[in-house]
Amino acid sequence: MNKTIRRASVFCLLLVLALLVRVTWVQAYQGQALADDKHNRRNLIGQYENPLGNIIVGGEAITGSEKTGGKDFGYKRTYVDGPLYAPVTGYSSQAFGTSMLEGVYKNVLNGSDSRLKTVMDMLTNKRADPGNVLTTIDKDVQKAAYDALQGKQGAAVAIDPVTGEILAVVNNPSFDPGSIAGANDQKAWDALSADKGKAMENVALRKPQAPGSTFKLVTLAAAIENGLVTDIDQQTGIADPYTIPGTRTPLPSEAGSAACNNVSVRTALRLSCNNVFAELASKLGQDKMRATAEKLGFNTQIDTPVRTNPPSKYPSKKMSVDQVAQTGIGQFDVQATPLQMAMVTAAIENGGKLVAPHMVSEVTDANGNVLESFKDPKSQQVMKERTASMIRDAMRTVATEGGGKPAQVPGAEVGGKTGTAQRGVNNSLAPLAWFTSYGKANGKQIAVAVVIENSDTDRSEIGGGKLAAPIAQKMMQAWLKK
Repeated sequence: MNKTIRRASVFCLLLVLALLVRVTWVQAYQGQALADDKHNRRNLIGQYENPLGNIIVGGEAITGSEKTGGKDFGYKRTYVDGPLYAPVTGYSSQAFGTSMLEGVYKNVLNGSDSRLKTVMDMLTNKRADPGNVLTTIDKDVQKAAYDALQGKQGAAVAIDPVTGEILAVVNNPSFDPGSIAGANDQKAWDALSADKGKAMENVALRKPQAPGSTFKLVTLAAAIENGLVTDIDQQTGIADPYTIPGTRTPLPSEAGSAACNNVSVRTALRLSCNNVFAELASKLGQDKMRATAEKLGFNTQIDTPVRTNPPSKYPSKKMSVDQVAQTGIGQFDVQATPLQMAMVTAAIENGGKLVAPHMVSEVTDANGNVLESFKDPKSQQVMKERTASMIRDAMRTVATEGGGKPAQVPGAEVGGKTGTAQRGVNNSLAPLAWFTSYGKANGKQIAVAVVIENSDTDRSEIGGGKLAAPIAQKMMQAWLKK
């Protein structure tokens, strides 16, 4: 063999060896990464090759699957009462991905979660039968909130304070996730994305906004915990007219100066006197206010398991004395979701113990075997039981004598707090109307928070007691009267 042929043979051998090394590398080391790559269309086709598992409310599936008749996707997701449950389920779309519970438990619902695989599945590399997600949502409370929110833009959340179970998560406007479940639903997606995507915005869990006077519950908790308030019926000595500390700016209260001058905390909460709670916050200072707020869930991402992102916020950056005073009435940079304010009220109703809020009770395989259980959630004593009792006492006065009267449920103990929050540059936008409350009767209990962003109500008539409290009442009644 001459030198030229020998060199060509060696070169060809090296090429073959290089090819073998590359194939081995791809198959042995890169195979799984390539298989799991989000751009691998085979994965997406595999997700919808068979019917999906279901999301369950009250023992009934609120999701389903139907044959597409298409070449790529064998099935697509369907929804029962889609707009009613959209803030809970989110969507499972062949074109636009997944969100909410559909996203959190995507692998369980499409059968790719390794915990679902039997020995035979692993030997044959077959996709396992999909699992199911059992929620804590109560269909009656959910429906009561949804119906009551019609004609208004807003959101509501309800929690069982003792168990931490989320009983309702409702937004209006809402959307039908089934309208974007297919591979060719771009027009429907564009329509839902219009107007800054308000229809798909999860206001209840993921849109912190100024909580207004409902935050006075946090201020009061901080004041009692730190010894600044020892008797809710003792006059505070805080004058009205009142000037925000460090400024020349007067801080009025809707009830007027005469009604809010040197009143007790009980009266201040009932009349929502800004002077009292601004002064309490000013005396407590930023650190003590923030510490109480953070115990109740502020500045923390909460997994329900849908994550609250961004979290509710009490300012961490250094504030001036006037800014701290404004936080005491739920303004300046304080922001909260309905979930967060429901958590505050739940802790107050539950003797100061905050149980981790969750909307899923169990995740199971196709045979009902439990993969995950949330029936023993974490809890924390976030305030003294005496503190919670004093606040409940004052909240009952709000519901029996104050702006919370529309929330009364016959035969039940109800306590509440109204709130109206300014927003926009120079208050250019309609204020937010808030209401948070607790109710208990017949051994059952519930904590609710409602926010109304827009309604047909005249601006001068916007208030938490008028707009949000009636919605809370219907939600509490749906749970307590069962």
